[in-house]
Amino acid sequence: MVLGLVAAAIWASRRFVVVTVDGGSMLPTFTDGDRVLVRRTTLGRIRTGDVVVMRLTPGPHTIFHVIKRAVAVPGDPVPRDRVPPLAEVPELTVPSGKLVLLGDSPISTDSRHYGYAEERHLLGVVVRRMVTAAPSR
Repeated sequence: MVLGLVAAAIWASRRFVVVTVDGGSMLPTFTDGDRVLVRRTTLGRIRTGDVVVMRLTPGPHTIFHVIKRAVAVPGDPVPRDRVPPLAEVPELTVPSGKLVLLGDSPISTDSRHYGYAEERHLLGVVVRRMVTAAPSR
């Protein structure tokens, strides 16, 4: 019985991760301080409209997560009108290994600033909110 529980805990820790939202780029969907359950997955399982978490490593000892909504996945038309950096790309559809991400808030730093996001940075898809941040006073 104990061995089964340990195996289940190991499986869950490899399949899911809890991430804390930092910032307001996903307002009003998620608030700064919300904790979300993320299922690790591949790009092939991401659908337009899914909220995803990307893992970025801007420095040798720095890792942070970015939470955004997938607005175009491989095979979808390139959203040239919504994403200025993609206005001049030659392809008609989002290429394999790439996705287009936008925050729900218009002040979000997202594909409108950096173009395509790379599959190699994908951590997973948000399954649900675990804890809602306490309102600030």
